[in-house]
Amino acid sequence: MLLYSESHGNDQGNDRGNGQLTVVFLHGLLGSGRDWQSVVDHLAPRHSCLTVDLPGHGQSHQQLVDDFEQTAASLQATLCHRGVTDYILVGYSLGARVAMYHACCYLPSSVCASNSATDSAISSSVPSEMGSAASSPRLVGMVLEGGHFGLPEGERAARFAHDSRWAQRLTQEPLTAVLSDWYQQPVFSSLTAEQRQQLVQKRSANQGAAVAHMLLATSLAKQPFLLPPLTERYPSVHYLCGEKDTKFTDLATRSGLTVSVIAEAGHNVHVEQPQAFAKAVEHYLCHMM
Repeated sequence: MLLYSESHGNDQGNDRGNGQLTVVFLHGLLGSGRDWQSVVDHLAPRHSCLTVDLPGHGQSHQQLVDDFEQTAASLQATLCHRGVTDYILVGYSLGARVAMYHACCYLPSSVCASNSATDSAISSSVPSEMGSAASSPRLVGMVLEGGHFGLPEGERAARFAHDSRWAQRLTQEPLTAVLSDWYQQPVFSSLTAEQRQQLVQKRSANQGAAVAHMLLATSLAKQPFLLPPLTERYPSVHYLCGEKDTKFTDLATRSGLTVSVIAEAGHNVHVEQPQAFAKAVEHYLCHMM
């Protein structure tokens, strides 16, 4: 299943098989690839960029998946269709979690053996055609923004119940009313009233039932703990977070990853401080190339 995607930069065609590094952007729940426009505008003059609409969102709202495995497979198919060779994933919130799971799908067997508890939960459900063939797109790095590494087993049932309540509301209630409450959650406390209203207006174009389906398919309750296999396979993973987002700043600091904390920003750094976010990504890319 292919997902909707848009190319930006000096290589905008489908054929990217020229060895150029592509920066692939994955949005959060309720978003779309166009959420990254301010960041892409900064990077595109120097870097090849690809924005993707995740299942149930944007122009991919009719593309539905049932779990992380199908989501990762859809992303892989889209990258292959686009002719992507070497690439870096930049993911926000849900997009960061999808990026981490996608990366862990391609762990070599030697790494899987050293993290059997986590990796068996991943590798047992990865389709065989998603192996690490030489012709497959090659992930070389990641920038994570506000992405959770995974919950302890004892917290997962409560989280799924929480997500199920939101999914029910998204399916049954007017979307604007649900969104108004959604952006009152503590994780969005750094947003101004104007920013909240802008997000409610922007997100009202979503299909509530499609978003609800994706919310349950990729609930944090269903996600394995991804940090150990991720750090062993990809030493260059970088984490970006806002200084006002104390929850995820703490998670990032304790992760052992390299971390950039952006001033005057909360959970949604690329919306609240797009230029600072873009500069941090640019700095990361310069060290990768």
